[in-house]
Amino acid sequence: MANTTLPPRPRRKTVYRIRNWADYDRALVQRGSLTVWIDDQAQNRWAYDGPSQRGAQFSYSDLAIETMLTVREVFHLTNRQTEGLVRSLFKLLDLRRDVPDHTTLSRRARTLEVRWPKQARGPLHLVLDSSGLKVYGEGEWKVRQHGWVKRRTWRKMHLSVDAQSGEIQAALLTEAGVHDAQAVEPLLEQVKSPMASVCADGAYDRTNVYRAVQARAPTTRIVIPPRRDAKIQQHGNAHGPPLPRDENLRAIRREGRAQWKHQSGYHRRSLAKTAVFRLKTIFGDRLSARRKETQVSQFTIRCRALNRMTHLGMPQSHRVG
Repeated sequence: MANTTLPPRPRRKTVYRIRNWADYDRALVQRGSLTVWIDDQAQNRWAYDGPSQRGAQFSYSDLAIETMLTVREVFHLTNRQTEGLVRSLFKLLDLRRDVPDHTTLSRRARTLEVRWPKQARGPLHLVLDSSGLKVYGEGEWKVRQHGWVKRRTWRKMHLSVDAQSGEIQAALLTEAGVHDAQAVEPLLEQVKSPMASVCADGAYDRTNVYRAVQARAPTTRIVIPPRRDAKIQQHGNAHGPPLPRDENLRAIRREGRAQWKHQSGYHRRSLAKTAVFRLKTIFGDRLSARRKETQVSQFTIRCRALNRMTHLGMPQSHRVG
């Protein structure tokens, strides 16, 4: 008798629709407006008004340098092209202000302290993730055909994102060999608002991660899946409060790993992947700077610009069917 078993039906792809398409469309258009990135505050505080220093004095404020570097990253320009664009814009607006040249931009970027805008006040539901940014090396085609060489160098970016607003709350750029868990404490030091939970993948299942979170806020819920071979460190008859990692492990053993992920909200961790995807899609996956200090400024400028885009408007999607 012939086998009449039918092949399994292909799984239907989940479809989402955007509720606020008109508002989100206007926000996308505003990203290309120069008036968004060069506002009145930057024009009024263009000249340097800080304390005097030894040697030559600054002519331009940190806000002016930060504004021009943001324009460079948003519109994918070089320093010389950024200088020409801002000069022509000031000429059209009849603004009698000098514009930093490309050498000044490169020199000031090494010591620039960038502070990006944050609107979320908390309690924050933070999600952590990391990814790589290429500094220099052969293109993807050459690597695919002939393999990689030692001159292919990367930097590693670490992000802490608020799951509700999509804002980047903290960012860190390190060498490629730095482990994800080593960046947790420096990231948490940048977060000033109270935290409700911290969510990350299994790479953050380290003791120092739990200690760093509890030292920052003891009542914060930690949602990190333990390893498959994890053991309970502090049993119920021991003195002291139960450890958060042991509580997660007990819940997994009682309910199953899939059910624990669903009930604990672990899947919101994908929002950190979304932030990494947005950062690389909008600004690229490569750093053009060569000095480590300038690379940090370039990466932080991108985080600042991405938060500004988030404030302009984000899509509100819902599942169909």
